[in-house]
Amino acid sequence: MRVLGIDYGTKKIGIAISDQTNTIALPHGVIDADEECFSKIEEIVRENNITRIVVGMPITLKGEKGKRALETEGFIEELSNRIGGVEIIEWDERMSTRFSERILNKANIKGRKNKKKVIDKIAATFILQGYLDSLI
Repeated sequence: MRVLGIDYGTKKIGIAISDQTNTIALPHGVIDADEECFSKIEEIVRENNITRIVVGMPITLKGEKGKRALETEGFIEELSNRIGGVEIIEWDERMSTRFSERILNKANIKGRKNKKKVIDKIAATFILQGYLDSLI
């Protein structure tokens, strides 16, 4: 049993997968947020024996759900309809992108273009790692 982490965005979707022991979240990749994204996620689920999906929910710093959260709820609903038999969990993703940006800065990754290539999968890794840590 492995867990899939998703950082949903309207243009790109970051993907992370847990190790076999569900202890460590590992960045997997980034896919386009288009109609084919659901079949791509389904393929990742099948190929990696995923039994649970954790989707980052963009809660505001005030603890409320705004426009992005409503879009994410729509994505989760469609994902649930397309991929049956896999539990989907919403996870508070506050600050995951900021933490990801800090890591990239500390790793001395320069340029917006270079950061855009990896920030979504790093954010998905933060989301998934937070969930995995909560299981301990």
